[in-house]
Amino acid sequence: MQYKSNKGFTGMGQLGILLLLIGVCVILASIVQIVMGMLLIPKNTGFDGIEKAIMEAIKKPENINMMRWMQFFSTFLIFFVPAFIYSWICNGKNIFWLGFNKYINVFQIMIGFLVMFSANLMAEPLAEFSKWLVGHFYQLNALALNLEKTYNEQVKIFSKMNGVSDLFLSLFIMAFLPALFEEVFFRAALQNLLVNWWRKPMLAIAVSSLLFSLVHGSIFLFLSRAILGFALGLLYYKSKNIWVNIIAHFINNGIIIIAMFIYSLQNKKMDVNDVELKTEWWYVFFAGGILFVLFRFFDKYSAGNQLKIENKEQKLLQPE
Repeated sequence: MQYKSNKGFTGMGQLGILLLLIGVCVILASIVQIVMGMLLIPKNTGFDGIEKAIMEAIKKPENINMMRWMQFFSTFLIFFVPAFIYSWICNGKNIFWLGFNKYINVFQIMIGFLVMFSANLMAEPLAEFSKWLVGHFYQLNALALNLEKTYNEQVKIFSKMNGVSDLFLSLFIMAFLPALFEEVFFRAALQNLLVNWWRKPMLAIAVSSLLFSLVHGSIFLFLSRAILGFALGLLYYKSKNIWVNIIAHFINNGIIIIAMFIYSLQNKKMDVNDVELKTEWWYVFFAGGILFVLFRFFDKYSAGNQLKIENKEQKLLQPE
C-alpha cells in the first residue's frame, strides 16, 4: 500500500512540496540578507562595489549584532518556514505533527545531552582522518582549506562579545534558534517524511544526517557532523518529541558559544579548532560503545512516552 500523508499526499508529492518551499525560501533569505547588508554600507556606494562593501561592513565589530540577526533570518527562512508550511499542507495545522508535544521527561533530556557529548568525542579523530584522506586530492583539499578559512573567519567575527548581555543574545540567536530551526527541518520534517515513506528508518536517518552535515559547509568536519546528525536522528526517531532534540542541540551549541565568550573576555584570537575536544583515534570506538549503552537507556525511558504519542496520533487521525 502506497504511503500517503494525513492530507493524502504521496511521499514523492510531499518531497516535491518541501523542495519547492526550500527553493522559494532560499531566494527570500538571499533578498533579506542583501537588504540588511545594504543598511550597513554608505548610501553612495556604487552598484559594482556593493558586494565588497557589505563583506567589509560585516567584519566590523560594531555590526556584530546585525550579523547575528542576519543569521537568524537566514536560518528561519531556509529551515523553519519550509518545514512549517510543508507540515501544514501535508499533515494539517496541528504542530503535533512536527514533534511538538508534552511527552518528555528529565531522563530523556539528560541522556540526550550525554549522547551529544559522546558523539563530539569522535569529532577530532574523524576530522584528522578527513584531512588525511582529502589531502590526497589536490583540488578537493584546496576547496576544503578555503571553506575552513571562511568558517574560521565567521567564528572570529561572532566570538566578539562585550558582556553578559551579548552572551545571552548570542545564546538565543546563535545557539537556541538554530537548534530549533534545524531540528524542525531535518528531523521533524525531512527525516519523518523519509521514515514514513521508505519504511527504512536507519536509511532515512542516514540520508537526513548527511544532508544536515552538507549544509554546514565543511569538508574536514563532514564526517563528524554527520555522526552528530545521526545521533540526533536516533533521538528523534526513538522519542518522537522534537523538544528532546532541540534541547540537546541547544546545549551542544551553547557550550561552543560560552567557550567563545571566555576567549572574548581574555582577548584571545579565536580559532575553530580551539572549541573542539582534543581526543585520540581510539575515542571513536570508545564513544561508539558509550552511545550504544546510552541509547539502550534512552529506549527504556522513552517507551512510555512513545506509546502516549502513538495513541495521540491515532486520535488525531480519526474523523471528527
